[in-house]
Amino acid sequence: MKRQGEFPVTFQPFDKRVHVLAGTRLQEAAMAADLVLDSPCGGEGTCGKCRLVISQGATPPTDEERRQLTEEELHAGCRLACQATVGGPMSVLVPETSLVNRPHQILVHSESAVEADGAPLICKRYIELPSPDRGDDLPDLARLQRCLGPLHADLSLIRELPRCLRDANFQGTAVLDDDRLIDFEPGNTERDSYGVAIDLGTTTLVAALLDLATGRQVRITSRLNPQTRFGDDVLTRILMARTNSEGLQQLQRVVAEAMDAMIGELCDATGIARQQVYHVTLAGNTTMQQLFCGIDPGALGEVPFVPAVQQGLAFPAAEGGLQIHPRGRVHVLPIIGAFVGGDIVGGILATGLADCTIPTLLIDIGTNGEIVLLADGKLTATSTAAGPAFEGARIAQGMRASRGAIEKVVVDRSLHIHVIGHVPPLGLCGSALIDTTAELLRHGIVSPQGRLLTRDELPADVLPDLARRIELRDRQVAFVLADGETVAGGKKVALTQRDLREVQLASGAIRAGIELLLKRQGLKPKDLDRVLLAGGFGNYIRCGNAQRMGLLPPGIEHQRIRYQGNTSLAGAQLVGLSRRYRKACDELAARTEHVDLSLEPDFATAFADAMIFPEP
Repeated sequence: MKRQGEFPVTFQPFDKRVHVLAGTRLQEAAMAADLVLDSPCGGEGTCGKCRLVISQGATPPTDEERRQLTEEELHAGCRLACQATVGGPMSVLVPETSLVNRPHQILVHSESAVEADGAPLICKRYIELPSPDRGDDLPDLARLQRCLGPLHADLSLIRELPRCLRDANFQGTAVLDDDRLIDFEPGNTERDSYGVAIDLGTTTLVAALLDLATGRQVRITSRLNPQTRFGDDVLTRILMARTNSEGLQQLQRVVAEAMDAMIGELCDATGIARQQVYHVTLAGNTTMQQLFCGIDPGALGEVPFVPAVQQGLAFPAAEGGLQIHPRGRVHVLPIIGAFVGGDIVGGILATGLADCTIPTLLIDIGTNGEIVLLADGKLTATSTAAGPAFEGARIAQGMRASRGAIEKVVVDRSLHIHVIGHVPPLGLCGSALIDTTAELLRHGIVSPQGRLLTRDELPADVLPDLARRIELRDRQVAFVLADGETVAGGKKVALTQRDLREVQLASGAIRAGIELLLKRQGLKPKDLDRVLLAGGFGNYIRCGNAQRMGLLPPGIEHQRIRYQGNTSLAGAQLVGLSRRYRKACDELAARTEHVDLSLEPDFATAFADAMIFPEP
């Protein structure tokens, strides 16, 4: 029954209808209909990704909508969901490109240079205890301690212990988290011991179910981080937590619910009971970890960017909203600095970087570019604000790596594209952005300063197929990757001059960070023995193209650049499978020097130089 003052809003082609109050933004109405719209800008109206077409009840466009949409689009009823409000009954068409919950290409594979040592965080021991009698009236807990050694138990378990022991006739399996008794199970359940490792990314979540008895990965699952509906980057989420009275609780709740659903999915698929999952190990960047823990991230959004805590955290899983064993715990990896978090600590652990004897660089490319250098036994780490361009944000037709995204661009005598899902293209993702930029540089269509040339300025020997793709779009030069005849919806997919500026900013920030870390150690790129690429995006880029446009150091042979997969997940798994590696993470975080680039006197100059694309 709808309340007075509410209006129906119908979303097609899903045939979903909700009733909302007048003045409600369409983005909120879509959320009520379980439709998550892409909104990298956090609802500021600056990215133009949440486009909808209103066939009934369109409201006058806002100033932001007039800036983002053409007159033709506005006349056809196109609006931004984060700007348009409900003023009466509405019927809305949701384009596929505006949805976040499309199938995405998420990296779940990981490479680890080290192996678990067979001493997991959870230990299970089957024991047979003598029953109490007049000559042996030890208290129940003391009886267990006599057999197992020093241990303690929470009050919740002590309440259950008398019944557990007697129902099992004092024969069963003690479940130990270090020296903490968390359960006494009837029978021998030593082989039934599981944990979950989670990579808590800004954009994606990946969870792996671990068999603690064998040390193997049982199953893996992934999904988008639902916090993306509030903005693609961590600064937008920090702002939400600071300015919205319920922002922190909302951000914590949605990601905890998603992680809990993933745990349930893993258990359901394998027939394992949630009660057999005894711990969750989690790695993410500093902001993501604080948001999940419900820790106010406000200080991370202002100078001098101070995190709440550096060491790893452990607390009851139920306190974080995760349903596993009632006394199961969450272990959060330690961090290095405000923008170098537990995911990078996990990466250092999984790649064995700290044990390298020759200069090695670890790079995780994302919204932030985290860089770690090992040289002369010393670890230094920094983070650069690369921005979300490589994840599709701030690019006119950018999108994440999902169905319909151009993900590869190759030029021989003409241009060829590969589209995820083998469907008509909808836009382009980060790997295609790098490919296109590199190819345009190779063929002289983009200058080292990043200017996209007009047809009249092109070199005489430029390929005809490339020359014909240069056109003007909204009074700026653009390069067409797919024409209207082959594109879903009939609109060409193109890279604009403004897009190239975003690429320059993103690659320049990472390149400057690399050069400054090397300079601090007196090294040049050619001195590096290896460059390790981590993270979802880093494993989909093509090295030659990344080097041509300056994202990776150009003076390194391709065979020295190695893809490492999801090292954040690999690190979280190692911590879950080994008590020793949990301790090692704390030592690695404390050992690594954090370099704040904003305090480096040469950063501004290095960044300006890195904005120039390298000469061939």
